[in-house]
Amino acid sequence: MTSASLDVISSKSDPAIQRIADVTKHSRAVVKTALIEDAEPLEQCIRAGLEFAEVYGIDTAEFPPSLLAACRERGIAVRLIETALVNQLFKTDKRPKQFGIAKVPRPRTFADLAGSTADLIVLDGVKIVGNIGAIVRTAFALGAAGIVLIDSDLTTIADRRLVRASRGYVFSLPIVLTSREEALAHFRTAGLRLVSFDAHGTLTTADLRTLDQRLALLFGSEKTGASTPFESLAADTVAIPINPAAESLNVSVAAGIALHERLARNLPQR
Repeated sequence: MTSASLDVISSKSDPAIQRIADVTKHSRAVVKTALIEDAEPLEQCIRAGLEFAEVYGIDTAEFPPSLLAACRERGIAVRLIETALVNQLFKTDKRPKQFGIAKVPRPRTFADLAGSTADLIVLDGVKIVGNIGAIVRTAFALGAAGIVLIDSDLTTIADRRLVRASRGYVFSLPIVLTSREEALAHFRTAGLRLVSFDAHGTLTTADLRTLDQRLALLFGSEKTGASTPFESLAADTVAIPINPAAESLNVSVAAGIALHERLARNLPQR
């Protein structure tokens, strides 16, 4: 089947139009569905096993054959929508050429992080969604077991900004949203070696290669760093060498450097 043979939605009375309008609202009391935009994130979410109600494309753009094949393989319905209707739905927002409505998976808990021996990323007070999304992509690519988001101000990983920033990878590994108190209680008894990244750390990133155990890699916000309770809980501090004239590294870059140093352990087949 090609995109030329797909049904086209041309009326606002089609139930799909109301479903799309509902999921694009900026404020929703209960988030049960997520809008996944663009071909690459859609394909990644399909690979991650998300349940889709339907996937759509605008009628003036060719529907990507690989995305169509992925939908057909999973039995996901695909239809096109007239461009004028899509423009009304998204108004001033970026208009995607392809998008879908997916069921939001259940919230992840600390128990979901226990089944792997790979490292964890712990973000303490990191709130910039673009940075979190970049870290999600890097964590998945470099073999991290999951991410703990502490006081991130996010209420769901299906936040549209995070789905966009992560390019859909936010559903591909466990991500736990938690408070600082809950996270501290967990890590005090989890038996994981917590390693904090700090400009004045006693270890360097090269030392990370020699630590043959599972680590929780702790990063704080760029302005204030990790919170005092978590700094006190850390077994080690690590400094990333940089040009002294530079103030700091973006937290997503720092996380990428740390995970690359741990690549041999987290992705041993590489």
